[in-house]
Amino acid sequence: MKFADKLFLSMLSILAAAFTVFGLWMLNSNFQRLLDKEKEQAFQQIQMLQYLFDISYSSYEAYGKDYAIPAALDSISLSSGDTTLGYFAYDSGSIIVGSDPWLLVTPGVSGGLTSYITEMAKNIDETHNSVYGIQRLSQQSYDGMSVLVQIISYDTGSDTIVLGIYQDISETYTDRDYYMRQYWVAVLVLLAVGALLAGILSRALTRPIENLGGVVRKIAAGDYTKRSDYRSGDEIGELAKNFDKMADALLNYITEQEQIAREKEEEARRRELEARQKEDFTNAFAHELKTPLASIIGYADMLNTVKMTEAERREAYFYIYSQGKRLESLSYKLMELTNVERHPLNGSLIDVKKLEENIRVTMRPVWEQEGIQGKAVFEKGFIWGDMDLILSLLYNLISNANKAVEKDGFVVLRGQKRPDGGYQITVVDNGRGIPKEEIGRVTEAFYMVDKSRARKQGGAGIGLALCQTIINQHKGTLKIVSNVGEGTAIRLYFPPVEKMRRSAELSGEEKSPGEEENASQT
Repeated sequence: MKFADKLFLSMLSILAAAFTVFGLWMLNSNFQRLLDKEKEQAFQQIQMLQYLFDISYSSYEAYGKDYAIPAALDSISLSSGDTTLGYFAYDSGSIIVGSDPWLLVTPGVSGGLTSYITEMAKNIDETHNSVYGIQRLSQQSYDGMSVLVQIISYDTGSDTIVLGIYQDISETYTDRDYYMRQYWVAVLVLLAVGALLAGILSRALTRPIENLGGVVRKIAAGDYTKRSDYRSGDEIGELAKNFDKMADALLNYITEQEQIAREKEEEARRRELEARQKEDFTNAFAHELKTPLASIIGYADMLNTVKMTEAERREAYFYIYSQGKRLESLSYKLMELTNVERHPLNGSLIDVKKLEENIRVTMRPVWEQEGIQGKAVFEKGFIWGDMDLILSLLYNLISNANKAVEKDGFVVLRGQKRPDGGYQITVVDNGRGIPKEEIGRVTEAFYMVDKSRARKQGGAGIGLALCQTIINQHKGTLKIVSNVGEGTAIRLYFPPVEKMRRSAELSGEEKSPGEEENASQT
């Protein structure tokens, strides 16, 4: 529901409540005033009845109460001449009427009013010698008639009886019903007019808000130069002014982020240069290790010149050559492992999406060539650490997974944020799996579950040891879950960025360039 509709319904509800409460209060007040007036007149009439009955009763008292009461009432009724007023006396559970029979003597009618008078007479006592009430009849031709009854106790000298009057006040109730109907018609007319005015007013009040919403949608679509044109001193005008300030701040922020992005690109090129320099150094160092290996490989070639059977010479050649290549690979692993252990972590904020992109670009051709169904899906997030080391960690795990699966197997990398603010990367494959008793030792250097197969594939048992060292440098954990014949899942947990940043500050590590800008994106 739109705000304009809510405002319209609110104003209409207030109008309806105000008209209803005020009108009902006014009508009920007037009706109560008329009833009070009728009650006051009835009280005066009952006092007059008591006075007249006292005079008339004394004239007939000598003939006995049974004769004196009706005679006195007849005398009073005949002398009053008021056809709207009836007189009665209540004695010993029965009602005695005067000469006016308009209500109480009518067959089928007196029962209802008689019962009502009987109940009223029970309330006469020493503290309340006068009682009144109003009864609405529903018998025969008197259906709907409202009768006001007033009774008072009277001492005849020998005992006490109850004198009473009754009169038709239906006209008062009829007038009230008439005015009530007229009032509701007036309320409906007023509400119709009020609804029209409330609708016009609500639309006029909310039009600036709708215009501001249009500006918001244009800015969300990319038009950051759009601003509101509403100028007023009210709250909506203040909102529009603050919104324009926010839009200006957003435009400045976007400009700053574009500048930061350009600086990051320059930083990436600088890091790429540094990585290339490190790679050149590593290659040069590895070349020094390859010198003695070249002799082994050359000796294997010389064996081909010795008089040996063809099978023997080729077996010797293959053995020496394969071991030389294995030592060559081992030198690379040992150098990388030593470098990680000896050098402190040069931490920075890493966007995991960059890791995902790097893995996808690098591993796609490898997976396609080996017939492996590879996939990398990372949720948005950040890790504190060394980009190169983390990539080395992931590529070692991917290499192990590739070796473990057969053709048409799968290798999946999945990254997700953890509830504590950390980040988890899981590498899953459906390869051979690792025996449960071996899982605790596979991260030891040079430990291999299947030594013959590992050597055949060029392994030296250093890959997982290097992975464990790298994850330890990042204050994280490496957990292996595996079942033989089903596959392996390796979960890497990286602590929250803020925790690692505080740890780096306490240890005195220098922050890498652009780190503050990257941190602001979290």
